[in-house]
Amino acid sequence: MKPHELIITEAAAALEKREVSSAELTQSYLDRVEELNPTLNAYLTVTKEVALEAAKASDDRKERKGPLDGIPLAVKDNFMVAGSRTTAGSKILDDFIAVEDATSIARLKEAGAVILGKTILDEFAMGSSTEHSAYGPAKNPWDTSRVPGGSSGGSAVAVSSDLAAGALGSDTGGSIRQPAGFTSVVGLKPTYGAVSRYGVIALASSLDCPGPFGKTVADTRLIFEAIAGQDPRDATSIDLLTADSRQLTAGLKGKKIGVPKEYFGQGLDKSVGETVKEAIKKLAELGAEIIEVTLPHSQYALAVYYIIQPAEASSNLARYDGIKYGHSIEKKGHTGDLMEVYLKSRGEGFGDETKRRIMLGTYTLSAGYYEAYYKKALQVRTLVVQDFTNAFEKVDYLVSPTSPTVPFKFGEKEDDPLSMYLADVYTVAINVAGIPAVSIPCGFVEDLPVGMQIIGRHKDDYGVLGVAELYEQATEWHKKGPVL
Repeated sequence: MKPHELIITEAAAALEKREVSSAELTQSYLDRVEELNPTLNAYLTVTKEVALEAAKASDDRKERKGPLDGIPLAVKDNFMVAGSRTTAGSKILDDFIAVEDATSIARLKEAGAVILGKTILDEFAMGSSTEHSAYGPAKNPWDTSRVPGGSSGGSAVAVSSDLAAGALGSDTGGSIRQPAGFTSVVGLKPTYGAVSRYGVIALASSLDCPGPFGKTVADTRLIFEAIAGQDPRDATSIDLLTADSRQLTAGLKGKKIGVPKEYFGQGLDKSVGETVKEAIKKLAELGAEIIEVTLPHSQYALAVYYIIQPAEASSNLARYDGIKYGHSIEKKGHTGDLMEVYLKSRGEGFGDETKRRIMLGTYTLSAGYYEAYYKKALQVRTLVVQDFTNAFEKVDYLVSPTSPTVPFKFGEKEDDPLSMYLADVYTVAINVAGIPAVSIPCGFVEDLPVGMQIIGRHKDDYGVLGVAELYEQATEWHKKGPVL
């Protein structure tokens, strides 16, 4: 087995025994990135020298800091990494160099992790396919004619194709879980606030959740444990429950798992639905009691999301006005009226999808429409939250498909933004409610991956991971990788 084929738990054990060095492990990944990234476009920036320096520092330590010490990871390019180019997938930040680390990056570095580079994403994390990246889309390693999902598609591809041992992404409406499902890896969307948002370029501040990707649940948990926790620089950050929900010692016996009937209706590809239902049968075999539940306001969750998210995005992105951020006047060779120059710079910097959502958000926040749209969306958001609260009075966890379809082909939804938005129909409600969910591999349809989503109560992130791990241990899906 080559070093880059080791999962994190295996690599950590090998490093502990000095069977492999972090330098060898890191070089193995860098070699593979050099070979495959021209095809897969998972990385936007590779920080080779910095990575090798961090690997050497890990090898020089007399005692390892922990299981992530010396482990090479990839980072979505909306996380600040000090001294590294940070674009958020947008030309408006093409030459922006971060001056400090995001909290999650600082915590990974403190744990001894090696940062390989920054991965491709939809511009400002707005998209479900990475087709809206200003630097070209990432390619799904299972079929390079198909999307890897988004917006954290580059991170998912990096993990799925052994270009990194694990990765960080951000999830505002499914941007970790959907690409995890499309590429057959594990992706966790934590409870809102469980991971600090400080130093992550904001999309929608009440929805954004940084989180990890891994090849296995155990790997994903290790990264999550390193980055989670309260942060004084993020007022919305929290500490999670530390009860024995970390592991389900009795398995799933006695646990009630709910299946929302609204998530298995119109719009769900028949083969995807059947694959997930087979996975649910496996959960029953493991001792869980399967109960049908209802989330009656689910039909409104997508509409709520696409009012709140663009509104918050239009506010957050107002800072990119072509003055402090964006193309400089000298660089673009502009002359004439300064205001005209700034506006032109801003227009050249933003892509079509970003401009579309800024316009939608500005419209819904404008006088005369705020009450009709944004305020109403916040009221319905409360009803969506209450749906989950009611469901968790009857069951311990919920399960659903991660996405209604298998990965779609590039360009298939390009002319129909609404159909692209519908790709997130099973994931957005979880962000609206602020609760944890994880996507895990549960099968294939014609050699294309299918993900199953496991949803938990507020702060029960470790319980969600526990259910996922029990399923993973009883199946072989996570052991199957793409042929490259």
